[in-house]
Amino acid sequence: MQTSSDRHEYPSHWEADVVLRDGGTARIRPITVDDAERLVSFYEQVSDESKYYRFFAPYPRLSAKDVHRFTHHDFVDRVGLAATVGGEFIATVRYDRINADGRPASVPADEAEVAFLVQDAHQGRGVASALLEHIAAVARERDIRRFAAEVLPANTKMIKVFTDAGYQQKRHFEDGVVRLEFDLEPTDRSLAVQRAREQRAEARSVQRLLAPGSVAVIGAGRTPGGVGRSVLDNLRAAGFTGRLYAVNKALQEKELAGVPAHRSVRDIAEPVDLAVVAVPAPYVPEVVAECGEHGVQGLVVVSAGYAESGPAGRERQRALVRQARTYGMRIIGPNAFGVINTSPEVRLNASLAPEMPRPGRIGLFAQSGAIGIALLSRLHRRGGGVTGVTGVSTFVSSGNRADVSGNDVLQYWYDDPDTDVALMYLESIGNPRKFTRLARRTAAAKPLVVVQGARHAAAPQGHAVRATRLPHATVSALLRQAGVIRVDTITELVDAGLLLARQPLPAGPRVAILGNSESLGLLTFDACLAEGLRPLPPLDLTTAASAEDFHRALTKALADDRCDAVVVTAIPAVGETSAQDAALAEALRSASASAPAKPVLVVHVELGGLAEALSAAASTAPQAASTAPGAGQAPRPAERPATAVSGPSEASPRLIPAYPAAERAVRALGEAVKYAQWRREVADPGKVPEYEDIDEKGAAEQIDELLSRGSGLTLASEDACVLLGRYGIDVHRALPAPTPDEAAAAARTLGYPVALKTTAPHLRHRADLGGVRLDLTDEAQLRRAYTELTDLFGAPEVLRPVVQGMAPRGVDTVVRAVIDPAAGAVLSFGLAGAASELLGDTAHRLVPVTDRDASSLVRSIRTAPLLFGWRGSAPVDTVALEELMLRVSRLVDDHPEVVAVSLEPVVVAPRGLSVLGATVRLARAPVRDDLGPRTLPVV
Repeated sequence: MQTSSDRHEYPSHWEADVVLRDGGTARIRPITVDDAERLVSFYEQVSDESKYYRFFAPYPRLSAKDVHRFTHHDFVDRVGLAATVGGEFIATVRYDRINADGRPASVPADEAEVAFLVQDAHQGRGVASALLEHIAAVARERDIRRFAAEVLPANTKMIKVFTDAGYQQKRHFEDGVVRLEFDLEPTDRSLAVQRAREQRAEARSVQRLLAPGSVAVIGAGRTPGGVGRSVLDNLRAAGFTGRLYAVNKALQEKELAGVPAHRSVRDIAEPVDLAVVAVPAPYVPEVVAECGEHGVQGLVVVSAGYAESGPAGRERQRALVRQARTYGMRIIGPNAFGVINTSPEVRLNASLAPEMPRPGRIGLFAQSGAIGIALLSRLHRRGGGVTGVTGVSTFVSSGNRADVSGNDVLQYWYDDPDTDVALMYLESIGNPRKFTRLARRTAAAKPLVVVQGARHAAAPQGHAVRATRLPHATVSALLRQAGVIRVDTITELVDAGLLLARQPLPAGPRVAILGNSESLGLLTFDACLAEGLRPLPPLDLTTAASAEDFHRALTKALADDRCDAVVVTAIPAVGETSAQDAALAEALRSASASAPAKPVLVVHVELGGLAEALSAAASTAPQAASTAPGAGQAPRPAERPATAVSGPSEASPRLIPAYPAAERAVRALGEAVKYAQWRREVADPGKVPEYEDIDEKGAAEQIDELLSRGSGLTLASEDACVLLGRYGIDVHRALPAPTPDEAAAAARTLGYPVALKTTAPHLRHRADLGGVRLDLTDEAQLRRAYTELTDLFGAPEVLRPVVQGMAPRGVDTVVRAVIDPAAGAVLSFGLAGAASELLGDTAHRLVPVTDRDASSLVRSIRTAPLLFGWRGSAPVDTVALEELMLRVSRLVDDHPEVVAVSLEPVVVAPRGLSVLGATVRLARAPVRDDLGPRTLPVV
């Protein structure tokens, strides 16, 4: 229990767990009066040189006055933070608010002096960098805008901490001391530095779990078949290259199944990098404590009985993570299936999978153990029988993902040279904003294929998930915008993964189809059209086609500039032999080698013989002999066209995937085409335009004034129009008409023709219900329409009628923006009307939106042809529509207090547009954790 210091209550929200540069963890928290002994102990372990650098003079020990000063803080003008491991300090940082003369000060002074001290044994782990991020966030919260630090010139490590942070800074030298001053407002560079450090640290933390030098299986029993013993046997069978230990309190013998055995991990003389915990949940805390005291780096907890079992288990899970992080350890699990690394240097199978999967270049992540088994099984079966040696690089089944999540694994895969394609099965996304950011960066380097379970139900009990108001379809659209290849089933996940792992990305949607079955070719043609591809007429080689005929046809198709990919369909001949299969497979392989930049897929109604032959042909190099003309080795990577979008690793052999159905092959190809298009577009993402007429300062002042009346308010129509007008968004004026006479007066003010419409919540934006009267050209028509509305729908007090000048005719659309607590700010667009709402025909983009985003947003809905002259109608002004979207995006991006904007309808005419209705909602700005310091999720 932390005790409050002087003026303010203990700021528990400043506590955080962080991943350090070497992959270990530390806890950062405020220093309090209870920390006197810890501070003295910490200082005693700091070298004389580090003390000299901190105090500019020999300072062997802290006085009682020093201890009091460094442990008593008001958490406003004087703040101290400590990084701890095992409950003990390993580093400290503090700031003291100062005035322009450098003397102690209080608010409104906005500058503070900052100083660090890091224990020598922990220097080089990135502790000071993490502390700087956190103390800067604290200072900004306390209205401090600038830090000053005095450093001795010889203290190059600390100077580097400041200069590498990415803040705007000034530096000068006086009286033998380097004085650094820097603003604390985050910059693009400081955020980039922060995220690069986050990636390196989190990737390293996963690497420590996947490539340990030694493993202890805790809970391995004498009798084969138990969970712990199964993991031990699987590690042995895989040929783990490091040291392996069996641990069980009941063991008396010194060896178990040929592995050194111990009663406790503390009895192991050598270091242990990874511990697999397979003991009942009540005994896990004791095991974790022993591992922490022994210096174990990470845990894979396969034990069940945690959050998946209910509230008591959820609290047990929180305690497990807190305990492990206290010792600087990361956890996969609990309730995990395990981890696998097929690298020849590691050969780790610390899982319940009885067989080691084939080595390959596909990374697998599954939150569910059952789905993990299914994925491994399918890749094992098809990786060996369809595409040769396509297999797995690493596999992680996170179970309840209480600590290590899909985000951490993405950080690892991003620059893992052994992984070309990432496949993920997710039942929940704990931090969608971060996942989307990491997915976009990963997808720009290598394909990321995701299938999301529990789409129409709550997340599994064991998963901590942030609340989101967005429907699944919207989340899916945002993931696609980030470059994620979204599929619906694990079958599609494997189908897409096998294609992307061994074939280049197509340059476009044009598909050549050839084969020995006219019917199968036509099915493939139809499937291509359904997937939005552009197939060429199928080429029927007839059932009499030989391997040479296939080779000749495929070579010609690949050489045709009109196609970007080829689908080969094949049915078995009566009495077909394995030799004929091998001949056909070699013919296809050698022909595909002639055009290494174009993908080739095979649809074969009987997978047995041909698929195995394709495997053999693909995995035999060099070929001793060829049964097809033109056989030979594929061109070297350097000979491939430089304009092709990169596919799998250039060092990988060219393997041809085969599918048992045309629909599956074409669906995988369609996803590859869309992904390749995204890769080309992301190379030029566009820009967020600047508009000179935007009054950002005036908008901020207006928002502050409105929020002073209370948070969470929907603006009155006049206030909303003024705020939108500051961003160049003009709303068509509407005047209230509570009586027929006032309606007539409003019409005279606006000028005829006018529209009369209701604004009651149950009728608003529902022209289909008859609550709108248009093109009223005089007062008589207006009064008659007024009477009709009140007779049909009720009294004016209920209808809330308004009069509005007529806008030019056009297409009615809707533009909305909302800040979701999990995903962030999202801009949405669709046509107005019940039909679009019923069909869910709405497109979405993350804010801030670029000019390219706005252009694609307009064209993304299925009803987009109505905007571009469908059936002879006049095309509307989509340029004006795109500009409107960009201005709305700027508004919500500049002012996070604007939590919702709805413009409905927006009538887009052949020239210009009219915003006929607007709703704006304000609330206090939500905390943006993606802009704050690095931190692990709170448990």
